[in-house]
Amino acid sequence: MNSRQDQLKAFDRLLTIMDELRAQCPWDKKQTMESLRHLTIEETYELGDAILDGNLEEVKKELGDVLLHIAFYSKIGSETNDFDIADVCHTVCDKLIHRHPHIYGDVLVENEEDVKRNWENLKLKEGKTSVLEGVPQSLPALVKANRIQEKVAGVGFDWEAPNQVWDKVQEELNEFKVEVTAGNQDAMESEFGDVLFSMVNYARFLGINPENALERTNKKFSKRFQYLEGKAKSLNKPLKDMTLAEMDVFWEEAKQFSK
Repeated sequence: MNSRQDQLKAFDRLLTIMDELRAQCPWDKKQTMESLRHLTIEETYELGDAILDGNLEEVKKELGDVLLHIAFYSKIGSETNDFDIADVCHTVCDKLIHRHPHIYGDVLVENEEDVKRNWENLKLKEGKTSVLEGVPQSLPALVKANRIQEKVAGVGFDWEAPNQVWDKVQEELNEFKVEVTAGNQDAMESEFGDVLFSMVNYARFLGINPENALERTNKKFSKRFQYLEGKAKSLNKPLKDMTLAEMDVFWEEAKQFSK
């Protein structure tokens, strides 16, 4: 691996290239924080895909893309004298030191949960009026549900055991079933949301990341369906002309093949 000196040299190289692109490249000159925002989100999702795929070569590349965006935003900030990359680094360093008094101070902790509680309490002391202020409104709903539950659990608003959460899941399922039977569309949607929220909570108690779990299933389903499409193509038979029984044969093959 590279030495700290080589790492700093590489970072300096990135900043130098960023300066050159901002000064000379027509596309880079035009960019604003607003124009880069959707690209940053896209790069973050690509990083997430690489992590879930376990492809470390791609993780390295996608981290580079995300780092480039951080350098880009910092360059734009420096042009208006609001902040530069040093300010960005110092800000996060100061925050990390402040929120880890068990490392940089005299606070004692026994486990990870103590650390989380201290973190949320310190944020409130910093002037935040709610522990939920740090949850971005634009997060996808599944990710947001998980973060909300983690945040409130950090200040003690939580169940004591997984079986309690599972009972809540069952309760929400029963309420959802009642509304399905009644045929009330708005109430069904509301209760279905409650089911999902309680399932996310149960996953948290089991140490399962619900976003990762669902994306694994998405990828698994897609691979199996593409196997089915390939088989149908080899038979010169469109999927729409196949019966469910015929498709199920290839679906089972795909399941065995994936194992």
